[in-house]
Amino acid sequence: MEAAEIGGALLAIIALFLSPLAVGGRVDFQEAISWFIGVFDGSSSSSSAAGGVSLAEVYELWVRVRGRVIAPALQVAVWACMVMSVMLVVEALYNCVVSLGVKAVGWRPEWRFKWEPLAGDDEEKGGAHYPMVLVQIPMYNELEVYKLSIGAACELQWPKDRIIVQVLDDSTDPFIKNLVELECESWAVKGLNIKYATRSSRKGFKAGALKKGMECDYAKQCEYVAIFDADFQPEPDFLLRTVPFFVHNPEVALVQARWSFVNDTASLLTRVQKMFFDYHFKVEQEAGSATFSFFSFNGTAGVWRTAAIKEAGGWKDRTTVEDMDLAVRATLKGWKFVYVGDIRVKSELPSTYKAYCRQQFRWSCGGAHLFRKVAKDILTAKDVSLIKKFHMLYSFFLVRRVMAPTVACILYNIILPISVMIPELFLPVWGIAYIPTVLLVVTAIRHPKNLHILPFWILFESVMTMHRMRAALSGLFELSEFNEWVVTKKTGNNFEDNEVPLLQKTRKRLRDRVNFREIVFSAFLFFCASYNLVFPGKTSYYFNLYLQGLAFVCLGLNFTGTCSCCQ
Repeated sequence: MEAAEIGGALLAIIALFLSPLAVGGRVDFQEAISWFIGVFDGSSSSSSAAGGVSLAEVYELWVRVRGRVIAPALQVAVWACMVMSVMLVVEALYNCVVSLGVKAVGWRPEWRFKWEPLAGDDEEKGGAHYPMVLVQIPMYNELEVYKLSIGAACELQWPKDRIIVQVLDDSTDPFIKNLVELECESWAVKGLNIKYATRSSRKGFKAGALKKGMECDYAKQCEYVAIFDADFQPEPDFLLRTVPFFVHNPEVALVQARWSFVNDTASLLTRVQKMFFDYHFKVEQEAGSATFSFFSFNGTAGVWRTAAIKEAGGWKDRTTVEDMDLAVRATLKGWKFVYVGDIRVKSELPSTYKAYCRQQFRWSCGGAHLFRKVAKDILTAKDVSLIKKFHMLYSFFLVRRVMAPTVACILYNIILPISVMIPELFLPVWGIAYIPTVLLVVTAIRHPKNLHILPFWILFESVMTMHRMRAALSGLFELSEFNEWVVTKKTGNNFEDNEVPLLQKTRKRLRDRVNFREIVFSAFLFFCASYNLVFPGKTSYYFNLYLQGLAFVCLGLNFTGTCSCCQ
């Protein structure tokens, strides 16, 4: 027996139990285990019969099964992943070229959409030329940040008689609800038109709260609605810079601003998150806005035209990405979107690994689920050009929401590790080396200041692909948890530099302190790496596999780089 073939012995044992015809009858479990141990320790018992089958016959059976069944099946998966990888790299290159072109020529939204300061009386004195604006702040048990968002919204520069701040409080904690209501009353005493609204149930979660808020009589008087999550703090001139796009361009439905973060240097976790979001805004949002005037609403830090919301059918809670849902339906009605990267709104990144995983699961699952819901609507839409339909179905949904998380996890976290034990499996170098290199360059080219973080970002994203693939498949096939909504925990990190408070420490059970999925996956990667190190065969991936396994272990134990050496 060749040394490199021993790794298939475990699958051979399974074959012994599942294939009585091949082994001539049932094999005793203890005998099978003894035989398996003998294979590795080289004892004479390894060559003895196990249930009447010699070691040579078992090995021959394994080679046949591996060569005729396992390897061909995996090879099909490999070529499927290669096709998806090519689609992914073409999409990434296209977005990067557009984004770099926009930066090179200094393109601004004002080149396509007219923008002029609003003409009218001074905002402090009031003026009829200013449109009515509703500012919605949905929140749920936001003890740490409710003052920040309410205060920032109430300090927006706009005539006091032309703005309404609406706090949509779905909190279930009576103590927090009382604090939020008192905060609203304190601003009302100062002369602000602020409304405090609650519901008897959380039906529809955020979408349900926003829908209920729009049904109020005072909300129906507003032409535009700005939305900020509880941890977002807009600058005072936010409305003065965004609303003119609507006033001078009746076809515009949404103006989206960029997010900035108050805690992006708090830990290694927040640093790699910032790279993820920077790529999303600098490349994906910018490219979508500059080419098709379409991109996904980020759920916050944006302003909507209320007429567009109504025409699109209002807020719907059929998925966990109500923001993306509304954006797609509004686009199908012929509305256009504007992304303004120069306008930034401060917010907070998830400060724990589990909080980030829940956030990413909700977004990935919701996006894939929405694809299932709206694919037919996009194909049959009459107010959208054929090329824009192609962009929405292929680029926006299929490649980004379904293929990207799936191919990354299956190819690099499953097939590549297993390939060290299947010598018949062929992995093209251009697919497992050149394409990832191109994707890395595409990402790094817009993040020159974060090159030192790239290795950590690669390993972190390797772990996150497991969660995103599970989420995408759950949403696409409506599996368990596909419609689960968990609010991301905030800490109120309104601090500079590294002075960031941690969440209050509480006693946690073992299952809350350890992420068992990551630990189990790390054991699989370490096993494959060790096998490849001992029996190198035709390929040597053990160095990469050990690094991947280490990343899974670190995040499995919730180490997120909060020590000073990682900041």
